[in-house]
Amino acid sequence: MEKDFAMPSRDAGPSGSMGFGDANAALAEDSLPSNPPEERAVSVWWSFAKCLGTLLPVYLAGYFGFSISIVVFGLMVYMGWKHSRDAKVMRLKSAMYVLDNEREFTTAKVFRSNRDLPPWVNFPDVEKVEWLNKILQQAWPFVGQYLEKLLVDTIAPAIRASNTHLQTLSFTKVNLGDKAMKVVGVKAHTEHDKKQVLLDLYVSYAGDVEINVEIKKYFCKAGVKGIQLHGKLRVILEPLIGDIPLVGAITMFFIRRPKLDINWTGLTNLLDIPGLNAMSDTMIMDAIAAFLVLPNRLTVPLVADLHVAQLRSPLPRGVVRIHLLEAEDLTAKDTVIKGLIDGKSDPYAVLRVGTQTFTSHHVDSNLNPQWREMFEVIVHEVPGQELEVEVFDKDPDQDDFLGRVKIDLDIVKRARVVDDWFNLKDVPSGSVHLRLEWLSLLPSAERLSEVIQRNRNVSCKTSDPPSAAILAVYLDRAQDLPMKKGNKDPSPMVQLSIQDTTRESKTSYGTNNPVWEDAFTFFIQDPSRQDIDIQVKDDDRALSLGSLTIPLARLLTSPDLTMDQWFQLNNSGPASRIYIKTILRVLWLNEEMSPTTPVSPHPPSPGSGHGAGGITSELSPGGVSGALKPVPTPPQHTTPDSDFGTEGVLRIHLVEAHNLIAKDNFMGGMVKGKSDPYVKIRVGGVAFRSHTIKENLNPYWNELYEVILTQLPGQEVQFELYDKDLDQDDFLGRFRLNLRDVIGSQFTDQWFTLNDVKSGRVHLVLEWLPRVTDLPRLEQVLQFQSQQSYQNKVLPSAAVLFIYVERAHGLPLKKSGKEPKVGAEIALKGISYRTKVCERSMSPRWDEAFHFLVRDPRDEILTIKLSHSWGQPLGSVAQPLRDVLAEPDLVLDRWLSLDGALPESQILLRASLKILDTQLAVCRKVPGDDDVTGVTGEEGDDIPRRDQANPDLRHRAVPSHAGGEGGGVAGQVKLSIGYSIEESRLYVTVHSCRDLPACSKDGSDPYVSFILLPDKNRTTKRKTTIRKRDLNPEFNERFDFDFSLEESLQRRLDLSVKNSVSFMSRERELIGKVLVDLDQIDLNSGVTQWYNLTQEIN
Repeated sequence: MEKDFAMPSRDAGPSGSMGFGDANAALAEDSLPSNPPEERAVSVWWSFAKCLGTLLPVYLAGYFGFSISIVVFGLMVYMGWKHSRDAKVMRLKSAMYVLDNEREFTTAKVFRSNRDLPPWVNFPDVEKVEWLNKILQQAWPFVGQYLEKLLVDTIAPAIRASNTHLQTLSFTKVNLGDKAMKVVGVKAHTEHDKKQVLLDLYVSYAGDVEINVEIKKYFCKAGVKGIQLHGKLRVILEPLIGDIPLVGAITMFFIRRPKLDINWTGLTNLLDIPGLNAMSDTMIMDAIAAFLVLPNRLTVPLVADLHVAQLRSPLPRGVVRIHLLEAEDLTAKDTVIKGLIDGKSDPYAVLRVGTQTFTSHHVDSNLNPQWREMFEVIVHEVPGQELEVEVFDKDPDQDDFLGRVKIDLDIVKRARVVDDWFNLKDVPSGSVHLRLEWLSLLPSAERLSEVIQRNRNVSCKTSDPPSAAILAVYLDRAQDLPMKKGNKDPSPMVQLSIQDTTRESKTSYGTNNPVWEDAFTFFIQDPSRQDIDIQVKDDDRALSLGSLTIPLARLLTSPDLTMDQWFQLNNSGPASRIYIKTILRVLWLNEEMSPTTPVSPHPPSPGSGHGAGGITSELSPGGVSGALKPVPTPPQHTTPDSDFGTEGVLRIHLVEAHNLIAKDNFMGGMVKGKSDPYVKIRVGGVAFRSHTIKENLNPYWNELYEVILTQLPGQEVQFELYDKDLDQDDFLGRFRLNLRDVIGSQFTDQWFTLNDVKSGRVHLVLEWLPRVTDLPRLEQVLQFQSQQSYQNKVLPSAAVLFIYVERAHGLPLKKSGKEPKVGAEIALKGISYRTKVCERSMSPRWDEAFHFLVRDPRDEILTIKLSHSWGQPLGSVAQPLRDVLAEPDLVLDRWLSLDGALPESQILLRASLKILDTQLAVCRKVPGDDDVTGVTGEEGDDIPRRDQANPDLRHRAVPSHAGGEGGGVAGQVKLSIGYSIEESRLYVTVHSCRDLPACSKDGSDPYVSFILLPDKNRTTKRKTTIRKRDLNPEFNERFDFDFSLEESLQRRLDLSVKNSVSFMSRERELIGKVLVDLDQIDLNSGVTQWYNLTQEIN
């Protein structure tokens, strides 16, 4: 019976990627060739004999007077065995069929889900290694020859010598078959340690192996005919050395238990009987796990003088302290009257990390249990290892499943503390509340006393207190141990004990100079008060060969908390000694680096801190485990990233155009007409559109646009001119400007020639606005703005406002009494942003930044509203920007009290105001003058010309602030764009949209339409299905195009999100657009990201 050992879809390797159900259907459809008459006759006689054999037990039972129940029981056992047997055979055949036809199955399922694809299709960092599979296939017969020699010449004699009952054992057949093991994907990790090479191999073996064993003395035959093994094998090449073979050793192991399916033959057919099959597969997997699943590793040294034990058991990456707090809305399993009346459940949780397993106590009759238990697990490999939590209902017979959740421990390592509610999978409802703490390993005892003091303040329902350190013991060897009676060599093994925990080494048989090379890890509560007791014994555990006690306090005074030396054994021979390396590491929780805060602490009163809105720490009964412990003092100021507030503002003044081509011709072009020109401007994902000038080849627009950009390399400002027509607008030309030139020159007033047309040029004034904090300069800027007038009614911005929303504290509960899911909406003059929604917390943390263009900071008010999932209000604050003008350096950074909430409800944010110091506020020459070489101010100040030696610029999509005449953000669309080298195809996957605006009171019926430009015949136009009344639709549709890579790089993706409307409807059809240049994307690796949608308004 096949077992799924909780492997996630990303790491499931080939087993989840092969489509075995499709393979079964394919096998069933294959027509079998007709047999000759002789074989058909033999088949008929054989069927007749099997029928007689089936009826014989019934006849014998009646003849000897046995109960019919014996016959029925035997028939049930046989049917169960037959069903299990046939299923295994079909699974094996399906797996072999799919492995042989992997490419056909993969390419035939273009729109399948991620978990149905091999790893090398899902993830661009997982590579397909067909060359390695070809080598394995070529060498497989010779691997079979080596295995046969190993079994016959080495293993079989060892088995015969181990037991008198097995003296006649022999391997009668050893055949690995023709199906070699396949590596369906390889991922290389090179970013963690430069002294090693770390590879993840997704291995898949569905082989026709046949191994038969016979014990002639008992006329017993057994064997295996067919094995499936699928999993992710991690291979570590370390240490890297400067001599041949460049690698000191090879270490390999499975991060999680692989999938295993064995097809038994002979006497071992009994293992396929229902009940025994699960037990046998579990025992075999336990044996494999004890050898090849973390924390166990297979290490093969390639050079001499290596510390094999340290390679086989290196120091852990860290320790995760798991606080299992509570659960809610669990499924009721203990129903009454066959489910007519809902009952309760008696839930308990099982937590697994690798081979480490913990079980909580069960809570009687409760769908919202409180556990408040703590567990500590050693993490050996990140990325890779996961925490799996399964919840069950305790029953007298078989416990019912209530859901599971898996958490990547690499996330915990990066976040330091994760305190959140996690939805349970595979069940209708239920969530579990966990607090996960990443404990780093410190090689110094400086913080030990602080750690021990912290641990004393943590209480939980589990008996074991929190650990202050871990101890790694590397047991290497011993010398000159005493002999047994009769001067016989002992078979030494070692018992290591710390308090109530005892570990045993392997046994080294028949020597008084044993070599173990074993490693052990212990949790330590207080190293200054604990000892490690070492007992060397014979394998019968009765004869002591020596003992040793090492106080752990000795380690506290050793360099790097490490002792690596020989120790003299007590109660042993005069020269008996043992070589041990011990390493102590202090477990440190760095809460200062944690991006999360404890869930729902009881906040202190807002007036207890220092300064306005200050907060101080008090003892509160909240926290992780319900113990009285000091709540960490919330910070008084925000801690944004270093790139906060570094964006700049580009001001675009579209003045006029000259000598455009005429498109509105008459009489087949014999009579020249005019054009109705307008301009489209695209920069950083934001689109602007000018108004249309009727019948004019020299239009004058005088329109102003402003956009906030992030200074990153790579993009351009794009200008396109069109002639407005009733049907399709005609093209009048285009040009592009490199933003590095714009930023470097600061100010540009120039005519630009249109490309791709015979004639035409456009006059622009571009200014990259300096940002200052000189408050007197604001009056000059505002005075200049009041004198400006533009056709699109835009007033130039006087400042840019940067907002950093870090966290909130002491928010009220929901009306139901549960903790809210909090989101914050930040608004200024009709422009609004929303943060992410934090899960289940009265003290949410967002760490998100936003920015706004400000017309007059003396009159505008910033509004922040907090709510539960954008519904129930949780408080708000209105902050006039004139208060920011009164702050030093125009920066307000503190806690603000929330209106409409609890007295202690507060939010921590930073508001930084930068004045936009335009040069035109000093140089008063109107930029509309026909001076194509530059602009000179009234006082003789020269405005700088274009300078080519400037930094690059890339920009972020932001809402337009052009007085409603420009484009604004209209939601986002998530796309995956890449190029498949294997299929020679460009692919575009439309995943979903979010935060789309409503086009009517009933919402919108969105769909996505796009085309790959240039495309005169519109052959690349595609569109998705329509999602009814959904402002956050999910599409997950993939589109392929048979382009070469070079051709793909020349394309631009012009994508529109539209509202499906009827012909007579007056609703708005276009929701938003985005234009993506494919030459700006790494198509070989593929890119998946959210793109801002922009509106285009006439």
